[in-house]
Order: sequence, then structure tokens, then C-alpha cells
Amino acid sequence: MSAAEARIGELQPASVPLWREALVGIDWLSLHASPVYYGIGIPHGDGAPVIVVPGFLGSDSYLMEMYNWLGRIGYKPYYSKIGRNAECPDVLRDRLLETMDTAYEETGRKLHLIGHSLGGLLARSAAVERTEQVQQLISLAAPFNEIRVHPMVLAAAGFIGERIRGQRRREKKVERECYTGACTCAFANSLRDDFPEAVQRHAIYTETDGVIDWRSCIEDESELNTKVTGTHSGLAFNPQVYRRVAKLLAAAPAK
Repeated sequence: MSAAEARIGELQPASVPLWREALVGIDWLSLHASPVYYGIGIPHGDGAPVIVVPGFLGSDSYLMEMYNWLGRIGYKPYYSKIGRNAECPDVLRDRLLETMDTAYEETGRKLHLIGHSLGGLLARSAAVERTEQVQQLISLAAPFNEIRVHPMVLAAAGFIGERIRGQRRREKKVERECYTGACTCAFANSLRDDFPEAVQRHAIYTETDGVIDWRSCIEDESELNTKVTGTHSGLAFNPQVYRRVAKLLAAAPAK
């Protein structure tokens, strides 16, 4: 199987320590105890637009901490406005593209995308579609190499996919094989394409991920990866992540 096929292949079960996700509160407490959260000891921005994209089953609300922090350290943050990430990924991507168009028009500057988990795949797909608008993609535990997840998450994805297909049948719309390797929507097809060289990218992951096999979330080039400690869910609140994100955003040349 090629790397491109793996990115949109069937979801596979992974033996990962889901129990670790109960420790997400430690990540949150560590963030609020860290100087990074208050903008101390990290580079600040110059008003560049940054869009945060939530993961599977989540909405923009759980990224509020990161959104507010980005504003405090000098960036122009945007929520994705995709709603709950529990719908057809192609529909969610279209909503994200609308937000990107708005941010690009309002600021006149290229965008930085930060996507958590499945949100990282949505952001990756959107960057392929709107290459001319995007300067940088930062993925937080996004399974862009292959999708290997805990069986409980796999079951939830199967339930969501069946619900979407059932709704499409009732509405007599074209049925898509959401959350399967058979899907040929624009979202799935874009993940089969090579990522544009014009867009900078970086992957942040944790080897103690309790949801996704961390090996699914890393780039082939080691310099494009950063390993942190913590939980999968907690990457949205992890001070190590915030410190790295601040450095990555500041290192990207203004455009």
C-alpha cells in the first residue's frame, strides 16, 4: 500500500492505552501553571491569522484556551466554524474553506492552520485545496499516514459513518462512503495528493497517545516532527505544545 492510499484507507484498530486519556486534567493544570500560557519566554506574533480546527466529535469550544492564548501572544485567531466534527468530512472541509476565505480576505495575509487529530486531516485537505492561501500547517496528533485508532474510537467512527449514509439515503442525495477507504469525495481525494511544497508543515505527537497510534502521526522527515509527553486530548492544553507552536509560528516568514 502506498503512503497516499494509507492516508485514506480503512480505519484500523490499534492497541493504544486509552486509560491514559483520563490524565488530560494534568495537561490542563500544567498549562495554567506554565509561564508559556501567559506569553512569558516565547516569541510573539505580528497579527498573522491562525485558524484552529477541532478533532473527531469535538467542536471549537474545547480549543478556546488555544484560541485565547494565540490572541494574547500577538496573532489574529479564528475558530474553524465547522460545527461539531461528527459529520461528513467533505461537508466539514467546505465549512473550513469558507472560514479560510474570510480570514484571508480580512487580513490580506497567508494563513496558519493548527489542526488537532481529525481536525489536522481537515486542515491538511484544505491546505491542498487552497494552497495559495496557506503558509503553514501544524498538526497535533493527526493520523495523516494511516488511520490506526483505539477500537472504541473505531466503533464511534463506524456509527457516525452509518448515520451520515442513512441521512443521505433519506434525503436522496449522492451517498458517500464516509470514514471508509472507498470514499471518493473531495476531502478523501485531496489526501491522496502530495502535500504542496509551498506550504510549511510540522507534526506534534505524543508516544503516550491513548487514542491514535502515534506512528500514524509523524512525517517521514524527522526534522518536521516534535515529540511531547502527555495525552492525545491534552495536546490542546499541553504547555510543551504551546511552546513549540509559538516557535513554529514565529519562525515562519511573514507573507
